[in-house]
Amino acid sequence: MLDSILLKAPVYLIVFVRCFALIMTLPMFSMRSASRIAKVAIAGYMAFFIYGSIDASVYEPYIGQEGVSSMLYVLLLAGEALIGILMGFFISIIFAAFSSAGQFLAFQMGLSAASSYDALSQVENPLMGQFFNLVAMLVFMQTHWFQKLFLGGLVTSFSSLNALSIATVNEKLARFMIKGLTGLFSDALVIALPVMGTLFLITVCTGLLTKAAPQMNLLSEGFPIMILVAFTIIAIAMPSIIDFFVRSFNKGFADLENLFTSISGGV
Repeated sequence: MLDSILLKAPVYLIVFVRCFALIMTLPMFSMRSASRIAKVAIAGYMAFFIYGSIDASVYEPYIGQEGVSSMLYVLLLAGEALIGILMGFFISIIFAAFSSAGQFLAFQMGLSAASSYDALSQVENPLMGQFFNLVAMLVFMQTHWFQKLFLGGLVTSFSSLNALSIATVNEKLARFMIKGLTGLFSDALVIALPVMGTLFLITVCTGLLTKAAPQMNLLSEGFPIMILVAFTIIAIAMPSIIDFFVRSFNKGFADLENLFTSISGGV
């Protein structure tokens, strides 16, 4: 293994940089609690299985006799790292939709103040946002999307996109990322809308009853009622929510594949 890596060390390092940048930006692997040694090892094994199947003729003119010490090669590595970061960032956008849906629900339920540090998103996140983020991660692993991302999407990206062509397709990449950000909010609203609509009706009914009979003091009882109703609706709608998670992953990976196909000219 080491002998084959040393024979093509510059090409192997190019593949390794993209794999490592992708791992460092993925939702689960980007956690601080994850060992960096394990991340480097995973990226190294991924690069070893990938670099033998890619066409390295595109990179050979830029490696030259100076090898890894040339400035062009350093810029090439920077471009490969950028591609890996963009792929990981797009996967993070998909998970951010589920986290945003949980934040919408937490605000409507009155649990927006109950927030803590979320290790997956690495930000302060309400409990409902952490719950949906965790469910999405479990669905992502259960449906083998990690294998599809590493074995399918990453290998395909090497055959369609490289650091030399990223400068000519920057407009497509920008539109792709903007489209992903707009889809983030629409997916979050689709997930949270049934519960938010029901809680809004409960809030209106509680306000009307409190106005009609002030002595009942229903506003003080409104928060427990809304929390109970919200968890009941979430429990009933969980199969549909999980199905929406799967469809979101399918759509996200299909968009990523279409981007690679359009960049490579339909190959």
